[in-house]
Amino acid sequence: MARYTGADCKRCRREKMKLFLKGSKCDGPKCPFESRPFPPGQHGRGRTKETEYLLQHREKQKARRVYGVLEKQFRGYYEEAVTKPGKTGEVLLQILESRLDNVVYRAGYAASRDAARQLVKHGHFLVNGVKVDIPSYRVKEHDIVTLREKSKEMTPFVVAQAQAGSRPVPAWLEPIPSEMKILVHTLPARAVIDTQVQEQLIVELYSK
Repeated sequence: MARYTGADCKRCRREKMKLFLKGSKCDGPKCPFESRPFPPGQHGRGRTKETEYLLQHREKQKARRVYGVLEKQFRGYYEEAVTKPGKTGEVLLQILESRLDNVVYRAGYAASRDAARQLVKHGHFLVNGVKVDIPSYRVKEHDIVTLREKSKEMTPFVVAQAQAGSRPVPAWLEPIPSEMKILVHTLPARAVIDTQVQEQLIVELYSK
């Protein structure tokens, strides 16, 4: 399966904002964005003419990078969002938020979405009692995500349990750290999604 293998910090610098792709490193003084808050490359410090297309493209790239989705899959999510009722951009973000790797990250059981993706792929989580090892699996209202019993003693989960409550959790999810369980109360509305992306620009880009 194709995936990005380059430097995560370059992606933050390209978007000129922290995307929090490296977990706790992003909050510390060693974050490269702190010392080099400009795009990477030979011409990173130069001026770029911000055309309408460029703004739309950068917004799409930002969303892709935040959620760790490649172009083909992201386009598929957009085409699905078009067919559903509601504002296309908001439905698109809801689809991205409902991915299992994002749910594990949002609940505080992984330091980053990349880490959450790896934990899911290794089969550590069950959804409604059934093992799911597909990071793009989409949760639904009233789903229950639990950690496998034999995984609870592993270091990443012991650390996650000890650090429970250190990171805000969106209201549509309810983690229960004592049981390493996540309750999905509902799917998120746009108002509770804190991803800093202008989804309307993505819709304008794809609708051309």
